[in-house]
Amino acid sequence: MFELFPDQPVYDYPTFLNVFYSLLWSFVLSSLIAITHKLTYSGHQYPKNFFQAMSLGSIVAAMVMMAIGDSLARGLGAFGALAIIRFRTRISDARNIIFLFASLSVGLAIGVFGYTIAFVGTLLFCIAALILHLTPFSSKEGVRGKLQFRLIDKQFLPTAITIIDNFCSEHSEVQLSTRDDGRFDMDYVIELRVNRSNADFLSQLQAIEGIDRVKVDYRAFQEDN
Repeated sequence: MFELFPDQPVYDYPTFLNVFYSLLWSFVLSSLIAITHKLTYSGHQYPKNFFQAMSLGSIVAAMVMMAIGDSLARGLGAFGALAIIRFRTRISDARNIIFLFASLSVGLAIGVFGYTIAFVGTLLFCIAALILHLTPFSSKEGVRGKLQFRLIDKQFLPTAITIIDNFCSEHSEVQLSTRDDGRFDMDYVIELRVNRSNADFLSQLQAIEGIDRVKVDYRAFQEDN
């Protein structure tokens, strides 16, 4: 069914036509994975750089695999060359890591001329991701962020927690810092409920007499996503 290339032996140096079609299919299939990720994304703002990384990563993986071929010496050389690169980007969301790895896997499969593996794997992966997005296991319930505020006195904390419960489906305290003047710096990881206004949330917290310096930051979670 997917025998688009009837002449698929393992080439030491593939022909121009095979390389062109292989890299083209790598881009198309990885872009399909990236589009699926965008459709099932539930963050505050979609990271376009992550979309491009998924779409382009498979091309690089395919080129590396075709350059290595069956040569152990070339494989060790490529491993040494790639080891020079240091990737400092932190991706804490396991779901995003899986999508990025899926995109790279497409390039690896295409690079060894495993077109059937690449086509079927991409199709099943995207279908499974869309199905999970429609189930209760989906992460589309709200927008995640980091809430920070300064508490003058802990007697005002129950009022703040009531407002947080009203606007957030989930929240957890991640840091509590005590200042010399007796005030407290509170850090929470929150998930804003669907159809809840972030502006209303901030205004109600700021209206509490014993709270100031209220801030909600979504950027850290956007970068991870």
